[in-house]
Amino acid sequence: MSRKPNAIIFGGLNTCSRHLAALLVPPDGGERLVENLRIVDKYSVAPATTYLGSVFPNVLKQPNVEYRQANLTVAATVASCFDPREGNEPFDYIFDLTGEIQWDRPEGIQISHTFKIARLVGLEAAKRKVKAYVRIQHPFYQCKESGSHDEKEEVKPEGVLGTWWHEALRALGAIEDLNLVIVRTALPYGPYINYTALVPFIAVAACYGHLKQPMKALNSPGKYPSHTVHVDDIVGAMWAAAEWMAKTGRTEADALAGEEIAFKNEKSKVDEVEGMVPPSKKVIAPLFNIEDDSKLTFVELGNVITSFFGTTFDFHNFVTNIAAKFRLEDIIEDINEVHVSTWTTMITTSKPPIPNTHFSSYMDVYNLKKHVVAFNADKIKNIIGYKLKRPEFNHDALRDMIDKLKAENSWPNNDP
Repeated sequence: MSRKPNAIIFGGLNTCSRHLAALLVPPDGGERLVENLRIVDKYSVAPATTYLGSVFPNVLKQPNVEYRQANLTVAATVASCFDPREGNEPFDYIFDLTGEIQWDRPEGIQISHTFKIARLVGLEAAKRKVKAYVRIQHPFYQCKESGSHDEKEEVKPEGVLGTWWHEALRALGAIEDLNLVIVRTALPYGPYINYTALVPFIAVAACYGHLKQPMKALNSPGKYPSHTVHVDDIVGAMWAAAEWMAKTGRTEADALAGEEIAFKNEKSKVDEVEGMVPPSKKVIAPLFNIEDDSKLTFVELGNVITSFFGTTFDFHNFVTNIAAKFRLEDIIEDINEVHVSTWTTMITTSKPPIPNTHFSSYMDVYNLKKHVVAFNADKIKNIIGYKLKRPEFNHDALRDMIDKLKAENSWPNNDP
């Protein structure tokens, strides 16, 4: 391609889209990776109806960057989003970050806002013959505690949320002539990220550091994998995957990196949900994991985070763990009471106070449950040649994250 590609980012304003946009078009006016960038999501950005962070608004001010608020459940709306501005070349790269990320949404919402939207965007992208279509897959799976953790290893979608995110991959993989590549992430973290279990975990550790008390968790002894990945590497991997796919094409990409996306749903749903791929059809698509090199267990992750805030990591006693196992919903408020009230104190006594922060120390049922997350990233390094920007989850990475949040006045500053 003699010119720089044109790209659309669909969805994900509440996950990784803002970071991807900043990679493609630096907010400081630096060297950009794309000629024209369009970002499409359901949220308003002016006024903002979701957390934007301090960097993204500057991306929107750059030349040839356009934001569209749109309802992507409507096929005609999706199609119109692919139409370039007058005088511009068609869009080359599509980054699909659409999908519902709240675990407690009913199945109908997961079908319409995750499965249906991804399928509509994918069908239109195939029709437009885009050079690369990169789909993000969040860690909505329960991995095995041991094993290779590579792309061939079988993983189980978590609940209704995970089931329909996985189903979206099958729908996309089955679309003929779609230059699809899937990037599956470990537990994400980084500046301005506030959509995963890791963020309230860090906020809780900050609370116990403030109280000078040990932080206690469930699921003792916690020696199962809790692998992490910095958002810089999530979006870096997505860009590298797009460049690779544009050069490679789907047929060769399937041969080099194709994996079977196995059926993991109820067979009865096939007749109920338009566009579902029947279990008898084998779906193959290029799939790459992305995670850092830390390969932490849950207890190691807890030790890194709590030590950053000057405290220690421990586990609740046997009685509390047994109670949580059988009636977690009943004791969740007891678990949250101390650190939620402490967080409130921290944000109101912060210098300056920050009562309107988008970050919270509240741990909901999903966040308190045991999640085994492990996705070996050797394949993307070997086939695409991707090099990690943030290979370790450590104090330096946490400090960078917290300092940037303090600078935008969205994280409490209670330093003496």
